[in-house]
Formats: sequence, C-alpha cells, structure tokens
Amino acid sequence: MDEDEWLLRHGLRPDERGLDEVRTLLREHIGLERRSQGDGDTILMKLCCVQLFQAARLDDVLLIWSAKMASWDAGCSIDIQLLCGAGLERTKAYLAGQSSPESEAALKRLVYCEDAGDFEGFTPEERFAYYTAYYE
Repeated sequence: MDEDEWLLRHGLRPDERGLDEVRTLLREHIGLERRSQGDGDTILMKLCCVQLFQAARLDDVLLIWSAKMASWDAGCSIDIQLLCGAGLERTKAYLAGQSSPESEAALKRLVYCEDAGDFEGFTPEERFAYYTAYYE
C-alpha cells in the first residue's frame, strides 16, 4: 500500500477503526525502517503521523516520536510539530509525566526546537491546515 492508496482509504481524518489501522501500519513501517533504512516507507509513515496528529491523542505522541527516530530519512520526513496535535504545552506536560528514555528524549528535542523558534505561531489547527493543503 502506498501513500496515495492509504490516503484514499482513510483520508486525513480516519475514524476510530481507521486510527487503529494507522497505528498498526505505522508500527510495521517503523520496524522495517529500523531494520534497514529504506525498507520502511517514510512518506507513508509521515502520512500516518499526520493522521494521528489530527486525532490529537497524547497516547500517540511516543508512537509518532518512534517513527521520527526510526532512521535518518524518517527523522527528516516527519516534522517535530507532528508530536503536538494536542498542543505544544499539553504535549510537553504529557512527556514530562512519563518515565522513559524515549519520553525524555522527545521532551528534550521539543524544548530545543521551541527555543530555536520552530514553534513560533504554531497551533495544531494551523498546522493541520498546512497538511490538508499539502495532501490535496
């Protein structure tokens, strides 16, 4: 399944069952990409992250982070802002409340990117509008 087929199947706003399928597909491609860069489809991974971003569920933040960290290519393709579908402050608070090396690394990167200006003017609504235009 490629990006176009997946987008036709689920759109940018999958329903609950569709979100479960998004998570499953994303986990599969994370595993492929971690085994060998290029084995996973990072373009499809990004689309899955956009779909999870729009759902704005904090429990998807570490899955999106895992996708971003799967390889160098995935890290470049998957924007840091995709972790923040629920908003930057809520995402930072969520990560601060977790106790894993992944959550600490994600929080550290968010703070670094925020300090660098990567979140100036950021709102989840504005960012999703950007992705809507991108995928049209």
